[in-house]
Amino acid sequence: VVGTFFEMLHKKNFTYFFQNAKKAKQSATKNIGVGEKTSIIIKTVASDILTTAELGAGQRRIAHVLGMWGTILFWATSAIMIFCYSTTESETPSIYPLLWHLGAIMTCVGGYWFWFFLRVDVSAEGNPWYRIVRADLFVLSLVITATLGLIWSYLQSKNIYGWDTLFLILFGLSNLVLFGGIYWSKFAHMFYKPGASIQKRLAEADGSNENLPYPTDKPKQFGLGIKREAPKHY
Repeated sequence: VVGTFFEMLHKKNFTYFFQNAKKAKQSATKNIGVGEKTSIIIKTVASDILTTAELGAGQRRIAHVLGMWGTILFWATSAIMIFCYSTTESETPSIYPLLWHLGAIMTCVGGYWFWFFLRVDVSAEGNPWYRIVRADLFVLSLVITATLGLIWSYLQSKNIYGWDTLFLILFGLSNLVLFGGIYWSKFAHMFYKPGASIQKRLAEADGSNENLPYPTDKPKQFGLGIKREAPKHY
């Protein structure tokens, strides 16, 4: 929480959102009521956020949904088991370990799918998958944490002593990198992206449209090249 706060403060996300909201209010052409605002927010959360509809139908959306919901399951069940069932007397309900493993697997599937095949610098710009930059810290630490957690769980279930302790330590260290590196990674985008989506929908509804012109009612003309190759070069 502290890392996310300072990261958003450092990148001036708070300033951006407040200034954007102020501009939208000044350039709004329609006054929308509380009921309409609430309806827009609920629809945006249900569509753009919970199911990432803004990504469209395709592999990127499926991978994102797997990674997002897998991570939520993984973190939520970890917190529940650590803070509610960590004593020797407590008995953990079987549903939590099942959901923990399911979440970790979903995170790995979505994360590795994105890393090897869907990243823009790989799929569109032709860079090798093993090229790593600072922006990759979040997704790499996330999938490595989930992977090490699954390996540790397997070794523990097979009573492979020594190795299970090693991977428990590695699992702990990877969590430190994931959560300790928030200030330098894209971790906080999970929180301000939903805020940006809601602000965008509200701007469309009140007529301010983020100070952008509305699409004109004309046919789309992209030239003959659009027929030869799908647009994916950014």
